[in-house]
Amino acid sequence: MTLSVGWTTLCLLCSFISLNATANSWQFFIQDQDGQPLDDAVVELIPLDHQPSTSLSPTLQATIRQQGLNFVPFVSAVQVGTEVDFPNLDRTRHHVYSFSAAKVFEIQLYHDRPEQPVLFDKAGIVALGCNIHDYMEAYVFISESPLLAVSDKAGLVQFHQLTEGRYQLTIWHPFQQQEWMPKELSYDGGSAQLQFAVEVQHRPKQPTPQRGFGS
Repeated sequence: MTLSVGWTTLCLLCSFISLNATANSWQFFIQDQDGQPLDDAVVELIPLDHQPSTSLSPTLQATIRQQGLNFVPFVSAVQVGTEVDFPNLDRTRHHVYSFSAAKVFEIQLYHDRPEQPVLFDKAGIVALGCNIHDYMEAYVFISESPLLAVSDKAGLVQFHQLTEGRYQLTIWHPFQQQEWMPKELSYDGGSAQLQFAVEVQHRPKQPTPQRGFGS
């Protein structure tokens, strides 16, 4: 999957590290090129030998807030078929839109909560914007697989109760510098950690809200 709004896809260097994870879990630690933990990186696993258990499927509902004149969260990872709500917690009105191929939509100027959520029904990457506040941005990674998550402040993603077998791994970040080629990994049913270094462009992901029109 590639992002068609000006950001290039990423490159990782992978190394296997000590088996010191929680029992029966697969942990992924994502770092930047300087070895610092990298949040807002999407980790997607696609089973190659079996269908994923339905018990692992996330609830097909999600929320992206407008709060403090920004989108929260900055990066979301959802399964195809997820309905995303866009509540506006600010006192000003927002106008949310996407021109991305995976989902074209707009929610015109509104307070509080839109009349209905937006259904993300196609795999891909969606870039969100606001017509009133041009600096506002956020991203939604939509996958056919339920096995996906976004790294936290410590750069950590963890999966539990996976079935043994081969998986295709994809990692994506909105500020990635080079193309990421999916990798095939094997999981033996135990506990393991994998560490990846992601080359990214460093820039503010949540700009200081601009006061004036629309504030």
